[in-house]
Amino acid sequence: MTRLRLILALLLTFLASGLAAPAAADPGDVDAAARGVVRVVIIGEDGGEPAPVSHGSGFAVSATRIVTNAHVVTEALQDDTLRIGIVPSEGAGGAFARVIAVSPRNDLALLEIASGGLRLPPLALAGGVSANLGEVSAVGYPMNVDLAQGLSIDDIFRAQPPVKSRGFLSGERPSRQFDSILHTAPIARGNSGGPLLDPCGRVIGVNSFSADSESGDAEFYFAVSLRELVPFLRDNGVEPVTNALPCRSIDELNAEERQRLEAEQSQARDRLAQRAETMREVREKARLTAQMEVIAARENAMALALIALLGAVGGGYAAAMWRGIPDRRKHAGIAAGLAGAAGIAAVLLWITRPGLSEIEDRVEAAVAKVEGGEAPGSTNPSLAAEGDLICTLVPERSRVTAARTDDVAFDWSADGCVNGRTQYGLGTGGEWARVFAAREDAAVAVNYYDPDTRTLRTDRYLLGQEALAEARALRDAYTPPSCGVSDAARTLGEQQSALIAKLPDRPNERLVYSCSEKAPGRAP
Repeated sequence: MTRLRLILALLLTFLASGLAAPAAADPGDVDAAARGVVRVVIIGEDGGEPAPVSHGSGFAVSATRIVTNAHVVTEALQDDTLRIGIVPSEGAGGAFARVIAVSPRNDLALLEIASGGLRLPPLALAGGVSANLGEVSAVGYPMNVDLAQGLSIDDIFRAQPPVKSRGFLSGERPSRQFDSILHTAPIARGNSGGPLLDPCGRVIGVNSFSADSESGDAEFYFAVSLRELVPFLRDNGVEPVTNALPCRSIDELNAEERQRLEAEQSQARDRLAQRAETMREVREKARLTAQMEVIAARENAMALALIALLGAVGGGYAAAMWRGIPDRRKHAGIAAGLAGAAGIAAVLLWITRPGLSEIEDRVEAAVAKVEGGEAPGSTNPSLAAEGDLICTLVPERSRVTAARTDDVAFDWSADGCVNGRTQYGLGTGGEWARVFAAREDAAVAVNYYDPDTRTLRTDRYLLGQEALAEARALRDAYTPPSCGVSDAARTLGEQQSALIAKLPDRPNERLVYSCSEKAPGRAP
């Protein structure tokens, strides 16, 4: 009956997982997290030579501090002739470490690498365990794999990639007086102290022990939960990198970005069509008004010119008649003057009458006035985007595992100069970009900026040591031009192109920021 219950429980677990449509683990994220997973070796002596006594796994929570299980280091704590060695997953060197905190109650230990030793990329902790019973990965150094591969004693001290196994989260439950996570990702002796990861490569637990499967029942495994790990770390002066954002794939983000772009383009087309219809109505109304006004003004001018002409004729006739009458000669002169003035007025009224071409002039003026009122200053959006900006993360468009998500001060100039000192390159597709490969960051980052939408995007590639060294060599091969140098944007765009082409198709992390003008008085 007990066996039947266990089988049914396992079936229900997988069924629930399928119904919840969990995100599958991304090998790229697990590989990136594995850079900070280490083999923890208890070292003794054999004939004066170092020899492994036992080993487990661990993972970095800072550049020099490592989490493992308390039972992994128990022998070293009880025997001062034993030392603790740390063997990284890649590279040529190892290091010794010391125990700075141990908690047997919840099977946790915190190690510190000796000064001047290794520096490791820390793993990020998930904000909590997903409720959808999704897929998980266990990463570590199981002894049965070492034996199956026929590894020698010397191989234990050599950097080896950790073993990754997949399974499903089966829930959280208290066990052995502490909170643990039940899962089905296979682990064995040697996995103890290694991380249990979510699909984004974030730690959700510390693998500790397995259920007894000698009776043939389904195998389950246990990991110390974050409810135990986080307080343990903070009590010992470690503030871990924690990320509570939803775990989403780059493919999912790309699909949503395409949908968003298509929706924006559709809305833009609708706005253009609506604006075209509005302007057509404005033009027709302006033409009708202009026609009525111009024709009325034209007819009025012609009528006044005719009246003036008749006045000129009448005045001339009177002047001619009174000219021969002695006592009327003065009146004749006045009549002649009036006739001349009327004649000039008639000519001016005729010449200055509105032409039919003025109808179109008035239509264009009316249309321009409406257009100017609807879109002032819209002729150069890139110039409008210049200035001192603050860029804030847009979580729903981002994929973050371990990167910081603070606001970014971004003073953009139209020539691609940022904050007065960092030049961005202009790619062949018109995109502004800058590549960063800092020595203190175990990643290559590419920043992209769109001045028209004021969108800053950072794609981060968490590469292994060889790929990271190759990227840094490509970066060191050129010197970015300074701001203000002639043709700096195009030059840098060409310099960066080879490095960008060498990067993987998909980044591990994508941070999308929306930028806006800095509020007056806001601190930089």
